[in-house]
Amino acid sequence: MDWLTALILGIIQGLTEFLPVSSSGHLELGKAILGVEAKESLTFTVAVHGATVLSTIAVFHKDLWGLSKGVLAFQWNAETRYMVKIVISMIPVVLLGLFFKEEIEQFFTGNVLFVSLMLMITALFLASTSLVKDGFRTIPYLHAFIIGIAQAIAVLPGISRSGATISTGLLLRNKKDEVTRFSFLMVLVPIIAANLLEILSSDLRVDSQIGITPLLIGFVAAFISGVIACKWMINIIRKGKLIYFAIYCFIIGLAGIISMI
Repeated sequence: MDWLTALILGIIQGLTEFLPVSSSGHLELGKAILGVEAKESLTFTVAVHGATVLSTIAVFHKDLWGLSKGVLAFQWNAETRYMVKIVISMIPVVLLGLFFKEEIEQFFTGNVLFVSLMLMITALFLASTSLVKDGFRTIPYLHAFIIGIAQAIAVLPGISRSGATISTGLLLRNKKDEVTRFSFLMVLVPIIAANLLEILSSDLRVDSQIGITPLLIGFVAAFISGVIACKWMINIIRKGKLIYFAIYCFIIGLAGIISMI
């Protein structure tokens, strides 16, 4: 992998991790177009996913620090209740990963038609938010679980995680800022855990075909573009402009379906 390929893929990962357009679908498509081989893919994927985790931490560092202090006070305060909601939201995706890992992997076979159909579903998710009024709730425990189910469904290629979770939260009439914050914070532990499992179960190393320089370039590109995309997405939610991403996903999905005819 050369440095330009690493730069492009890093930017793709950073942008699409936070924008509601399915990062897994775009990253795999980018790898296919740029000719990245499977044995190069794992190391690079873990690296750029780690970079986007750091992007989230960078953007929400004040929130994370406040939550940490509140939880470590060992009191049933607002911060502790919020962390319990985060844990509740993780239950569906954890169960899916523990008991249906092999079944999920069968969807990642380069099936363009399936991914295109899932992108169309993402478009419907996003478009539906324009039909509801601004929310007024602070996310309750039940809604945290339902949003967690949306996150679990988003393991399918073509379903945007941020699109599914944010849309679900908005459709449940929760406050925009609350939903955005919750959507980005709830994914930190699952992504970190998934990466650690990949590292522990694989012979992960800096492959000579990748090289340390492209790997670092990809990491930095994913981190910087991730910070930009995360902040951009927060403003997009506040302004209620998810419909543009719905149109984008619909067009890409439709193009994929037509290409299979």
